[in-house]
Amino acid sequence: MDDRNRAMELVHLLRAVTVEFDLLGAEFAARHGLHPTDVRALIHLLDAARAGIRATPGWLGGQLRLNSAGTTALVDRLERLELVRRTRDTADRRRVLLEVEEKATELGWAFFGPVIGEVVAAAEGFEAAELETVRRFLTSVLDSAGRVSRK
Repeated sequence: MDDRNRAMELVHLLRAVTVEFDLLGAEFAARHGLHPTDVRALIHLLDAARAGIRATPGWLGGQLRLNSAGTTALVDRLERLELVRRTRDTADRRRVLLEVEEKATELGWAFFGPVIGEVVAAAEGFEAAELETVRRFLTSVLDSAGRVSRK
């Protein structure tokens, strides 16, 4: 198999993984009366918290490519469902921060926990250097996709 075919095989595998995770996200959304964008918003907010990013509605709208009105409707919906809360930034009282409620985290772990466990178990079968190669590759793919989507 030549390098081009190997690269295309990776493209097809990434697409298959993306489709599978998208289907899982849609099933999670349907079970909990959410829109797929709600699920993506929760993921972005969880990732922001893990990265130490102080997520605002404007930041979230940028991540989801939503306008201000769409972002407000989304945050209002998630707040009504008690999945997200708005808080005032203690450093700048004019700024509103978004935080994921424990209820959302519990729902997510109950649904996605088994697949996360399977992925972690699969990763444990690889050497540290192999995992670093996979991490570098996936980071590069993510960066590439971001560059293309911003054009």
